[in-house]
Amino acid sequence: MDAYGRMKETIAERGLVQEGDALLLMVSGGSDSTALARLAARLRDEGRLGALDMLHVNHKLRGKDADDDARFVAALADELGIPLFSCEVDVAGEAARCGENVEAVARRERYAAAEEAVLSMCQHEAIPLAQGKIVTAHTVDDRIESFYMRSIVGTGPGGFRGMLYRNGRVVRPLLDCTREGLRAYLEGLAAGADGGAAAGDASAPGTGGLWREDATNAHTDRFRAYVRHEIVPKARAWNEGLDATLGRTMNLIADEDDMLEAMADDVVAADVAAPDGSRTGEGGRPLEDADFAEGFLLEPSFGCVLRPLQRRVVHRLLQEMLGAGQRVDAASVAAVLDGFADDGIPQGGYVANIQGNLAVSANKLGVRVEPMAAFRSRRNRA
Repeated sequence: MDAYGRMKETIAERGLVQEGDALLLMVSGGSDSTALARLAARLRDEGRLGALDMLHVNHKLRGKDADDDARFVAALADELGIPLFSCEVDVAGEAARCGENVEAVARRERYAAAEEAVLSMCQHEAIPLAQGKIVTAHTVDDRIESFYMRSIVGTGPGGFRGMLYRNGRVVRPLLDCTREGLRAYLEGLAAGADGGAAAGDASAPGTGGLWREDATNAHTDRFRAYVRHEIVPKARAWNEGLDATLGRTMNLIADEDDMLEAMADDVVAADVAAPDGSRTGEGGRPLEDADFAEGFLLEPSFGCVLRPLQRRVVHRLLQEMLGAGQRVDAASVAAVLDGFADDGIPQGGYVANIQGNLAVSANKLGVRVEPMAAFRSRRNRA
């Protein structure tokens, strides 16, 4: 099955797009996202997709090459008749300012731009924001690379399921496609005189004018590039069917992870309260993860929950407190759970300081996690 058939099948089987949805395509100009744009335009022309827009973010990291990427994407959007949102972000400057990893800053800024663009698109198309989708070009290759990266450095609950087909507003209709398959699709279009010569002037050497090639993808001092060029080829040499078998394995892991997440939801509902011990959020509604951004209380009954579910719940709640871009340390999860004795009873007087300057404390009411400032203020009032 070619890339067109796989994308169409994935959208249908996973229910990624509904009638009337507005789709914002994130397009860098690389082979994967260029194929995404062409495939989406074809599905739109066939009446299978509705409103399409594109977003290109110039990270200003590669000088003239980055500017050429932007020109390539602009030409592609014009050829396909897709409105284009384009912006520039000084990612290196922002990373230096906030002391974060360049890749993490680039990702955050990309998705922040995408949220703004999809809001504008929905307003322009008079489509409810709930029907706005951000569409990325992640492939099975990206899933496999992430799997091996996490195998090397470790991961938390759900880490080995790989990327989600749907994650909130973000959908990934190419997760069953390979990078090689997408490039073959683009080359096939070119051979059929339908390959987009209009975008070719700004293309990279060796791509036949069909897409842009980011030279830094070959730099094996970067972790993902190292895994892509050094580890994955060796795994494929051992198993020619790696893409299918590992993709199927990650989908099986995802099914089990979904089940555990549902069980974790039940634990949160039954055994977790806000830091002040309340059981409802604003307006008396049931507590949700968002209500735990400032802390949480694991009630005594939480001590009787099976340890794997305890770890999953604590990891989830700490992630909510630390923010989506922060890695939750296994040591932090363990320190929270150490607030319960071996018999599951909260250990009165237990106190620990964990990442993010969060305080963990235990008494007869349970194990509380909160910012250190809130912990000290509460202690001073006692």
